[in-house]
Amino acid sequence: MNSMKIRRTTIAVAAAALLPFSVAACSDSGSDTQAAPSATADDAAKATESTSADDAMTGDQPFGPACAGVPKEGAGSFDGMAKDPVATAASNNPALSTLVAAVQKAGLVDTLNNAEDITVFAPTNDAFAKIPKADLDKVLADKATLTKILTYHVVGQKLTPKQLENGSFETLQKGMVTTTGSGESYKVNDTANVVCGNVKTANANVYIVDTVLMPK
Repeated sequence: MNSMKIRRTTIAVAAAALLPFSVAACSDSGSDTQAAPSATADDAAKATESTSADDAMTGDQPFGPACAGVPKEGAGSFDGMAKDPVATAASNNPALSTLVAAVQKAGLVDTLNNAEDITVFAPTNDAFAKIPKADLDKVLADKATLTKILTYHVVGQKLTPKQLENGSFETLQKGMVTTTGSGESYKVNDTANVVCGNVKTANANVYIVDTVLMPK
């Protein structure tokens, strides 16, 4: 009997000694479980912030050195151009006045404005100035040739900068243009630099280039 009492007493003492550690362990485990969701939430918030930052850098914003010359307000601004179809939008951009005059001479205003989801590689006034005046005047006076050149600058889909990294696209003129580059630096046909890219209009993505593209 005495030995049984001693054994029971020993077990009781041992249980009493272990109980605080068990409670502490459960308490620690509980606090870990509560902390985990907090850490997960923080990670998710950081991931969201990182994604937002990446989108801001590589998303839908125009890029390139010539973008600085685009009006900040009004119909010729990026916001203004986004509201108009492409030929109308271009007519409000001072740097594209020669292109607009050429489009008008070729009778392509309605064609471009009524097209859906296109990309236009739009030469600047300086791009047209690279062509000898006599040659340019001759082209502007020849509607068929002018139409071929202008429609060679138009692709029948909206192209993102990512698609320009190593692309080959059929134009409305039925010829092909090639594009290369990355980040904010792209070339078309290895000759024309994109100087202001990813400009949105109501029906087109516009990449302003520094050289007139010639059909091959």
